[in-house]
Order: sequence, then C-alpha cells, then structure tokens
Amino acid sequence: MLTAQTYHNHTHGAPADHVSLTYEDRFLRRKVLTLASGAQLLVDLPQTTSLDHHGALITTDDTEIRIDAAPEPLLEVTGDALHRIAWHIGNRHTPCQIETDRLLIQRDHVMADMLSKIGATTREVTEPFTPEGGAYGHGRTHGHDHSHSHT
Repeated sequence: MLTAQTYHNHTHGAPADHVSLTYEDRFLRRKVLTLASGAQLLVDLPQTTSLDHHGALITTDDTEIRIDAAPEPLLEVTGDALHRIAWHIGNRHTPCQIETDRLLIQRDHVMADMLSKIGATTREVTEPFTPEGGAYGHGRTHGHDHSHSHT
C-alpha cells in the first residue's frame, strides 16, 4: 500500500493521482484513503493537519497525490449587508468561504434561522467548500513552511 508521511499545501507539478475529500475529511493525521484511481493510500502524518484544496500528500517514493475539495451540502448566504452577516458568522466561529457576493457555510438549521432573522437569504447548494484559513492566513493547524525551497 502507498504511504504518505509528508504534506505540502500546494502541488509542484502533475500529481500521479488525486483524492476528493470534504472539509471535515481534510482534517486528519492517520487514515487510509481511496484515490480516484482506486488505489489505497495510508496517510500517516506526524501531526493532525488541515489539508488544503489542491494541496499534495507526498508518498514515501516522492509521488504527489493532489487533494481536491469534494462537493458537500452547504448554505449559500447572500444579503445587502454581507459584511455584517459575515461578522455574525465569524462571531460564532463557523468556517466560512467568503466570496464577493456570497458566503458559503456548512448546512446548519440553527445558523440558517439566525441568518434569516438578521436579513440574510440562504439557499441550499452542493459545492466544494474551501473556507478562509485561521488567524494569520493559515489553515486549521499549519502554516506554509514544509522544509523545502521553491527554486
């Protein structure tokens, strides 16, 4: 079985294979994944890591496996005061994908109800989910450094 013990938050060329994972599934340390080709990959990272859309797992033989954000059930949030709506979402520490004219969050009927009360419109959609990273632009647990250069 292929094994990956290293992660980069971007690819460095044409990956050998890829895997589509939801936002929650992209937060892992050790797990067996089934790749698009049907091959099995044991992910065995040194610590729990948030895998970015188009990041890469590196196998022990230096093969890159691209990570894709899988379509999942979301709420599309729109409204006239989108900045105010975004503040309310952030105040609840809810992961949010911020776009120019809409926000995307994971489906949650309590959030949908609260958002409607402050004037937002919500619509159920199924799309890949790539929310903003945490403080200082990082994902849930990591930064950019992965011990190699881009020369």
